[in-house]
Amino acid sequence: MLELAILGLLQETPMHGYELRKELVTKLGTFRAAISYGTLYPTLKRLQTAGWITESESDPTMIPPMTSKRGRVVYKITADGKERFAELLAQAGPETYDDAGFGVHFAFFSRTDRATRLRILEGRRRRIEERREGLRDVLSRAAGRLDAYTLELQRHGLDACEREVRWLEELITNERSGRAPAGSAGTIDIPVAELPQEPATGDAPPEPPRPHLDRP
Repeated sequence: MLELAILGLLQETPMHGYELRKELVTKLGTFRAAISYGTLYPTLKRLQTAGWITESESDPTMIPPMTSKRGRVVYKITADGKERFAELLAQAGPETYDDAGFGVHFAFFSRTDRATRLRILEGRRRRIEERREGLRDVLSRAAGRLDAYTLELQRHGLDACEREVRWLEELITNERSGRAPAGSAGTIDIPVAELPQEPATGDAPPEPPRPHLDRP
């Protein structure tokens, strides 16, 4: 999923590591919890090895003062990378119905064909309906044995499932009729983690040490 997200963002514009992580955190919602420099740079290395991205140094004359004397490494998608992105975008298997997989694919729905969007939305709805029925079963059979807080947690999960099913049904109806999502109508509550704060001067902080990438 991180591979898909990186290729999708780099298809929009080349980025250096700090910008890329910031955009991943902003764009991918709850999936951002898994994004760290410790996972980002090994993935970038793997994408380079596969020939899907390249790196170059940005113009040193454009580097803000008080940051670094050398140009930052900028990552760019290759023609093969664009093909790989399109291939990943067209996938609609069970992994795209899980929380992380669905979140990443949904972030790039504007570049996904309608038939694939529908398959993913319908698969996600089935997955959440199964989760909802499991919670209903727990509440009906074991509610009397649960303490008040555990019971409240189960009810919260059930409520979240019911709201997501309604949201998915609205999206599916819109897709079938050829309409775009209705803006703020039907949303899922997603906890928002604090984003890294920008320095007061507006300069981006220097990137952390990166794993050594062999150059030819």
